[in-house]
Amino acid sequence: MSEGHVAFEYEAKNVSPETLATLGEGHIAYVKQIRSEDVPGLFPEAPKIAPGLKLFALHAADGTPIMLTDSREAAIANAWSNELQAVSVH
Repeated sequence: MSEGHVAFEYEAKNVSPETLATLGEGHIAYVKQIRSEDVPGLFPEAPKIAPGLKLFALHAADGTPIMLTDSREAAIANAWSNELQAVSVH
């Protein structure tokens, strides 16, 4: 492990939640698998969806929901088409 890597790890532990929330803003989006039961809380304007479905939400780096789809690939493609680097969260 290099010294630069150790220094970065130390600095990352001292990042405020506010600063962390703005990292990647406008450049990074994340894809998160959700259940259809979670849709109304994230996308209040979405039509009613049957319970028990596995869906994928694309979020801006700050957590703002961008889109909802039934495929991870479609979420990633939407990110790329909007010049966003997509990452996955589990």
